[in-house]
Amino acid sequence: MSTGIQLLVGLGNPGQEYAATRHNAGAWLVAALAERLQAPLKASKFFGLHAQAMLGSQKVHLLIPTTYMNRSGQAIGALANFYKLAPEQILVAHDELDLNPGVVRLKKGGGHGGHNGLRDTISALGNSRDFYRLRIGIGHPGSASQVTNYVLGKPSPDDQIRIEAALDETLRHLELIFSGDHTQAMNRLHSFKAE
Repeated sequence: MSTGIQLLVGLGNPGQEYAATRHNAGAWLVAALAERLQAPLKASKFFGLHAQAMLGSQKVHLLIPTTYMNRSGQAIGALANFYKLAPEQILVAHDELDLNPGVVRLKKGGGHGGHNGLRDTISALGNSRDFYRLRIGIGHPGSASQVTNYVLGKPSPDDQIRIEAALDETLRHLELIFSGDHTQAMNRLHSFKAE
């Protein structure tokens, strides 16, 4: 069994009313990759849209949970259990308030930082925090009381362009991440900033 990352999950909320909101930035990444790899995402028994595809020479799972954000772990846990994937083989793409639009960071482990999707994922993986995260910057509204409306709102046109540029850059380096060359992937991703 390969020990590298085998599952990319894009967090978001289901339904058209949420499709274009900041909270769905992780789902945007997975949808774009599925389209690029010509691997249609289909409803599955894993409480989400699922596809298998080849990324370079590696077979990978793509997953967008169709539960609400705070139940994301249900989908991730179901697929991980079925395919016997360890937390270290999972990469979760999610929106990140603490990064500006146009910035993406790759990291392994850590807390949930108040992100309900990460909180539920940690719980579903037996309280393991050892999965990888792709943190997609969406910026911060400036006040904690505004966060809910902000993440459930649409980015400004300029921010949307920056986020999409960062997603494109991430797609260019996913093969490196999946092949296990995390240092090189981090060097490239972390030096990128959409203008």
